[in-house]
Amino acid sequence: MAQPINKKVLLVEDEPMLSNLLKGRLEKDGLQVVQARDGAEALADLKAEKYDLVLLDIILPKMSGFEVMESMKSDPNIQEVPVVIVSNLGQESDIQKGQMLGAVGYFIKAQLSIEELVSKIREFLSGQ
Repeated sequence: MAQPINKKVLLVEDEPMLSNLLKGRLEKDGLQVVQARDGAEALADLKAEKYDLVLLDIILPKMSGFEVMESMKSDPNIQEVPVVIVSNLGQESDIQKGQMLGAVGYFIKAQLSIEELVSKIREFLSGQ
């Protein structure tokens, strides 16, 4: 079993099945995972607690992932939190916008298995 890395991740995903699946898999790896179902909730969580990483979907209720990132950029308390986008939006323009807003990674859901995603998240967190 992988060594726990004691990091706290905010998982922002409005699809309950995927969110729960990812949460369970990340917790199995020793990560502490908090779920948010929409952009507004994600922003409130970010302001209330300290996170090592945000896994952010783009298409969300109330506030898009891009809007969440724009708000994060303008808040000195949370602008340094790394964001990895996990979305079905795979257009080059979306990827560029995510990078422009500061995403440290951009993964397209349909092109990645849960195991691959978890492996990339572990890599990222262990490099922090």
